[in-house]
Amino acid sequence: MLPMDWDTAVHDFLSYLEFECGLSPNTIRAYAADLKSFVASVSALNLNCPDDIRAEHVVEHMLAQKSRGLSVNSISRQLVAIRMLFRFLVLEGRAQSDVTSILDSPKLWRRLPDVLDIVDVEKLLKAAAGKSELELRDRALLETLYATGARVSEVSGMTLDDINYEYSFARCRGKGDKERLVPLGEKAVTAIKEYMHGARPKLATHSSPPNLFLSRNGNPLDRRNIWRLVKKYALKAGIAKNVTPHTLRHSFATHMLQRGADLRAIQEMLGHASIVTTQIYTHVDKGRLKAIHKKYHPRP
Repeated sequence: MLPMDWDTAVHDFLSYLEFECGLSPNTIRAYAADLKSFVASVSALNLNCPDDIRAEHVVEHMLAQKSRGLSVNSISRQLVAIRMLFRFLVLEGRAQSDVTSILDSPKLWRRLPDVLDIVDVEKLLKAAAGKSELELRDRALLETLYATGARVSEVSGMTLDDINYEYSFARCRGKGDKERLVPLGEKAVTAIKEYMHGARPKLATHSSPPNLFLSRNGNPLDRRNIWRLVKKYALKAGIAKNVTPHTLRHSFATHMLQRGADLRAIQEMLGHASIVTTQIYTHVDKGRLKAIHKKYHPRP
């Protein structure tokens, strides 16, 4: 193959995406930026022919992007753009083979979420076991985070009407204002009732909104305040791990999976649009995978 003008090749590829594939202008702009970075990398190595590029060149480029601090999602998108470019070049006869076909997505680079074991969760919840107004609120808050696996923004936005005491459900408003109902355990319901009876009326003012969790000034607890409270009680409980509200979300999902919950049910409770997002918890819970393998493989 003769040397190729990468800029021309990318231009032709983007035109193909626009006029033949019908991709949106925003997607095409994103691919253009991703490919500009890749072309700069291969040009610096004087790789002017697609068939001179090997898989390790692409991997080295992706690792360089990672070292620059790019997120896994951005790196994955770059790899998609590079793969599509090479498929286009093969289709057009400008490359003999698609070197990217043997490359896996960088899912293994994805940092697995921090998860507390059940003992540490109990320690965290017991750290807010006092009877003052703020401690009653904080215990109810922590119980709600762990019982529902809700995002911190969802718990911050919960209103009084979002708790159904009769059927023990909480209504969560997720991304795109999508609503879902998530069961509340007995302990969470009890903690919320104690907070509602012994603390919230004292925290609320005449101008307080209907948010479930209020600050000492009667304002809604925002995400930053909730983050600080979780940190406070993790420190009080003597937990060495980096604990955030999202840690409780991850712990909720992992513990449910460990105890036999269906992955689709966990997806629904977490409010994930795709099961792919939920599947990360199968990597966290390695013990469950080993147990399944031992139980069902003919040669365990």
